[in-house]
Amino acid sequence: MTHFYGLLGVAAFVLALLLTVVLHEAGHLLTAKRFGMKASQFFAGFGATLWSRRRGETEYGIKAIPLGGFVKIVGYTPLEKVDPADEPRAFYRQPAARRAVVIGAGVVVNILLAFVLLLVLAMGVGIPSDNAASTVVRRVSPCVSAADVCTPRDPESPSKKAGLRARDRIISFGGRTVRDWNQLSAAIRATKPGSTVVVVVERGGSRLTLPATVADLGGSGYFGLEPAARTHRLGPIAAVTFAGRFMGDMTVSIGGVVVDIPHAIPKLFGHERASTPGGQAGSIVGGAEASGQVFSSSDTWRDKFTTFILLIVSLNLFVGLLNLVPLLPLDGGHLAVLCYERIKALVFRSRGRPDPGPVDMTKLMPLTYVAVTLLVGLGVLLILADVINPLKVPQ
Repeated sequence: MTHFYGLLGVAAFVLALLLTVVLHEAGHLLTAKRFGMKASQFFAGFGATLWSRRRGETEYGIKAIPLGGFVKIVGYTPLEKVDPADEPRAFYRQPAARRAVVIGAGVVVNILLAFVLLLVLAMGVGIPSDNAASTVVRRVSPCVSAADVCTPRDPESPSKKAGLRARDRIISFGGRTVRDWNQLSAAIRATKPGSTVVVVVERGGSRLTLPATVADLGGSGYFGLEPAARTHRLGPIAAVTFAGRFMGDMTVSIGGVVVDIPHAIPKLFGHERASTPGGQAGSIVGGAEASGQVFSSSDTWRDKFTTFILLIVSLNLFVGLLNLVPLLPLDGGHLAVLCYERIKALVFRSRGRPDPGPVDMTKLMPLTYVAVTLLVGLGVLLILADVINPLKVPQ
């Protein structure tokens, strides 16, 4: 079943990625149609067409490779040949404000989607409480080790040897009743290493008594388990505050990761990868692998759902922020060109000269090719790193 859940997690991530990109493109499509521009195609996926249907002047369809999508707006650049009948509705003929709205609509959709998902999480599922963690077992450590990695020389942890499982609720430890993680951890530390204790747990509505021997780790008692966090739901106002703060913190984190990528490239294929912010960057393959690890973990489905939602939130924020980078062919590049055109037009007008018109896009093509090459090259590099040296989701 673990393998099945892992595949389910991969499929869920691929579907979420497809929806993320399709909704991004839908933002462009809906605003373009709202302003009377002509959109001739809207497809989910790339490659060969599997299915399509024309409604009105737009062809909607699904393509073979489910890793994105696109919308074709007539006249998106002046380089495109436009039928004379469609010329008045061409994108580049529209007022600057309308073009800016259409270009930025995809980013807005991704940011709004991330915000809404965080609201659902905060109000519907709940977020970790500031109070002490519960005595419910989230994870049983496999060995006695200060690190999260076991070696053949590390002995089996007391919790695993005693038969504890994820989702067990510990009622008492060594005869001491425990109601939260602070009390439980204090009871473990107070027990002399090597001592045998009785652990009472609640599992599936029944109480079990499990004998265990506390191990020694650095001179203190060690049992080897990780507690589940207490959660609480927020009201609408508190949820909005939480979502805004969380997105702000995540935006700063994503920025730190992106800035550190050049420094982290030499470490992508080594054991130091996870130790640097840039090393945390991943590809589509890495995201799918992380989702599979989440679904196949021993966490409760509530915890799995929470982690998956946060993964999709980060995906949407990354897609949105990436598209704001002022380089063609990204949305930010088109916005930069539009801003340059408007500023240049204002300067010319102030001097009593006519509007110089749109930017000559052919002069920007070399820079566009460089940007595309760098983005594709980085993407391939991250895919290779995720295949050869994958990151592990923190447990």
